[in-house]
Amino acid sequence: MSRRFVVTVVVAAVSACGDDVATTMDAADAPDAGPTWPFPLPPGMPIPRLPPNARLTPELAELGRHLFYDVRLSGNGTQACASCHLQEKAFSDGKVTPTGSTGQVLKRNAMTLTNVAYNPTQTWANSLLVHLEQQAPVPMFGDNPVELGITGNEELVLDRLRTDATYTTLFAAAFPASPDAITLGNVVVAIAAFERRLISGRSAVDRYRQGEITALSASALRGEDLFFSERLECHHCHGSFNFTLAVDHAGQSSPSTVFFNTGLYNVGGTGAYPIIDQGLFDLTQDPADRGRFRPPTLRNITLTAPYMHDGSMATLDEVVRFYERGGRLIASGPDAGDGKTNPYKNAFVNGFILTDEERADLLAFLDALTDTEFVTDPTLADPFAQ
Repeated sequence: MSRRFVVTVVVAAVSACGDDVATTMDAADAPDAGPTWPFPLPPGMPIPRLPPNARLTPELAELGRHLFYDVRLSGNGTQACASCHLQEKAFSDGKVTPTGSTGQVLKRNAMTLTNVAYNPTQTWANSLLVHLEQQAPVPMFGDNPVELGITGNEELVLDRLRTDATYTTLFAAAFPASPDAITLGNVVVAIAAFERRLISGRSAVDRYRQGEITALSASALRGEDLFFSERLECHHCHGSFNFTLAVDHAGQSSPSTVFFNTGLYNVGGTGAYPIIDQGLFDLTQDPADRGRFRPPTLRNITLTAPYMHDGSMATLDEVVRFYERGGRLIASGPDAGDGKTNPYKNAFVNGFILTDEERADLLAFLDALTDTEFVTDPTLADPFAQ
């Protein structure tokens, strides 16, 4: 790999969002100590927790924004991070699963990057990928599957950056103490800094809670009551300010790291998920972890279809009906089985009955979690398009 950057694959389990990867950076690339939060946060949103010795500055995040949107960061110059994380789709991609720069189809749905700074773990089912600096190298350097495909093309990618006058200026501003700032280690740090800017908290629900009483329709208010009721029990997995129990911020004593099995599959009645992806089990080999995935935030949920870790549900209505049933029934084929009886399913996925009006109300509430400012914010947009 590059002379200043080492990526070590620590387990063999591969996901669409990545393998387990640890990164090491030499002293010239490492961020300075003294974490701060230099960007305004939406009202009521806590300060995210920064990793030890991490740094966040406007200059670093702006460099990361350029790198995030730059197709030259891929080995063959065809894809950027943003190719699978589109701002208008709340930084998801609208596909069942993504396709990498060399044409390999990935096995997991591209998660939204909405409020990724609050994640206690990264990707769908990896308890070892804790920080964004650990996750970013996965699509960059992973080869099973290939996403950006930098491995074997490290110097080519760096040469593209070094010969661009804009990057010479951006790297110097972001790493003023580094005489050779354009390194792959610093690329990782910058992309992580930009991703920490992707904070959403100005939806109609947020505005209502801040006192704008006309922000929510009567239907959405009824849907909110249903969402937080013990009858539906949605909030047991999707509570907190970020509408997921998997959350972390600077005010917490420790991260809330959780993974749940929702009964999406029950192959052969054994509790198994399709062999291609059994969630946290692929990492731990603990049978109790079969089908366990991190519950994603529901913020901007109407923009991030299709749903579930494998993109197997096309609409939010389909997802609601799945939870109504308490697990998915697959009547035939290689994945046949009744997820409702999966022995590893979370105890709160019991099923419930909704009228058509109640279902519409619940969907109205979920739609009210859309933050239009977030998906149109020019400071988060593609700088090359501008």
